[in-house]
Amino acid sequence: MKIMQNKKEKPAIEVKEVWFRYERESADVIRDLSFQVKKGEFYAVVGGNGTGKSTTLSLLCRIRAPYRGKIVLDGQDIRKFSDRELYNGYLGVLPQNPQTLFVKPTVREDLLELLPKAERRSARLAQIVSLCGLADLLAQHPYDLSGGEQQRVAIARAVAAGSEIILADEPTGNLDSANSRNIVEILQKLAHEEGRCVIIVTHDPAVADAADIALRMKD
Repeated sequence: MKIMQNKKEKPAIEVKEVWFRYERESADVIRDLSFQVKKGEFYAVVGGNGTGKSTTLSLLCRIRAPYRGKIVLDGQDIRKFSDRELYNGYLGVLPQNPQTLFVKPTVREDLLELLPKAERRSARLAQIVSLCGLADLLAQHPYDLSGGEQQRVAIARAVAAGSEIILADEPTGNLDSANSRNIVEILQKLAHEEGRCVIIVTHDPAVADAADIALRMKD
């Protein structure tokens, strides 16, 4: 069930009149972009190749910066966050290739690495494993998993790190329809049941239709 949002609640992410170009003399890739996403919302940025979807995601995770306008996270300008504040348990970024995230020889160790060393550590691991369907994968090396399984582990890593905002770049891009539905269902649960802000970039209209709101980019 979707978490009801207070209309007065400040957005988790607010993009305000953002403009971006790769070179000073090049054409604008993003022109006067504005939108906002609240916690508990599953949001999709959809469009064809070259429409600015991945560029938008790179702006949201501060890999790139707009030359005009600003991006605000929980009421604070994204430029004011330190890297530690932004990426350690606040903003979770899922790249197109999830293998770049894995650092340990088993799925279990990879997740435990991110969980706080507290009394409820094992209980929290069990919750994440159940959410992402990883019970049969914990002893395996992440590189030995299928594409869909790796995506599920990547999502589990973001959850284990406590990320309140999850940004995913084409999380279903190389998956079949069954695995795509599985990934979308997990992301929906993170938004609707756990109250996280989830934004995905996708070229797949079917995936975008599963989101609460879809921002369709063109030209």
